[in-house]
Amino acid sequence: MTLSKDEAQQILERLIFEATAPEDWVQDVWGLSPLLGDSAAKLYEAYRTLLDCCPPEKLENFVQSLLADHLDQS
Repeated sequence: MTLSKDEAQQILERLIFEATAPEDWVQDVWGLSPLLGDSAAKLYEAYRTLLDCCPPEKLENFVQSLLADHLDQS
């Protein structure tokens, strides 16, 4: 199965953030603790930067590997 970069990103976001939009997750963490919220915002920014600079085939391989692990654990 071949994944586009957008599909890979959507799968990653579902695996990481589950049913919450990433931006909402950052805001939720910020509401719990401003210090942790700042770290969550930096982590989300790093995640977005990695998605932008990761070659599509490597991103696809990574996502498929995560999916396989996730399915094995289910």
